[in-house]
Amino acid sequence: MNSFMSWVGGKKNLRDEVLARFPPYYERYIEVFGGAGWVLFHKPPGADFEVYNDFNSNLANLYRCVRDKPAKLKYKLRYVLDSREDFEYLALLHKRGILPRLYDVDRAAKFYQLIRYSYASGLDSFGSQPHSIWSDFPMIDLAARRLQKVVVENKDFEKLIKQYDRPVSFFYCDPPYFATESYYKDVGFTAKDHIRLRDTLLEIKGKFLVSYNDCPEIREIWDKPNTHIEEISRLNNLAQRYDAGCQYGELLISNYDTSERAKAVRQLSLFDN
Repeated sequence: MNSFMSWVGGKKNLRDEVLARFPPYYERYIEVFGGAGWVLFHKPPGADFEVYNDFNSNLANLYRCVRDKPAKLKYKLRYVLDSREDFEYLALLHKRGILPRLYDVDRAAKFYQLIRYSYASGLDSFGSQPHSIWSDFPMIDLAARRLQKVVVENKDFEKLIKQYDRPVSFFYCDPPYFATESYYKDVGFTAKDHIRLRDTLLEIKGKFLVSYNDCPEIREIWDKPNTHIEEISRLNNLAQRYDAGCQYGELLISNYDTSERAKAVRQLSLFDN
């Protein structure tokens, strides 16, 4: 996370576009595919009720430990080694599904170590880069404070959305992008889940905003009445080495007018000018 881990650098400018399109009023904020919390950690922590959810139980456990046991987590991380041998051992535990059997803080520390020392935070290959986890401790403390009033969930997106749906609820969804389902084996996201997500969101009482890669399949899936589709673009960080300025097409899909916030800001004034 940029606010807490490092794997979301490619979405910094998308994050700003997303925040600018939040509805002007809501009481419940639910980040359905929480991942690195790349929007949650940058949105103002207002009085609204906030929920972070991710179907990856290792990630949800890590967030709970950051929120509730940051001192114990930092203690566990204080003496870990930036070592290929240690990394390969942790990667093996992860592949065999052994991490969930560990005590919550031990599990969180090992998963964090696996993220930090893997190449591009991919959890599979050793990064071979010098990094002191001690330098992460101030950010862990900041994240712990930010998460104090955040509910951390580990649920299927459909069950989560139905549980927290109210007329004052706002759901932000950053699902796995279309045709990338094979990269999400840990959470079991399939092509059919894109349809299930659409059908679930189209039935809610609250508001939703979904970010997707721009492709014909997603445009067809979401071509429904009362659904707004907006095209935007961001820098493609992965392509910058060989094609400077390369842009990546994104779609922002919602069930409300995403210009509402900008209109409200323009209209807000104590005095007529």
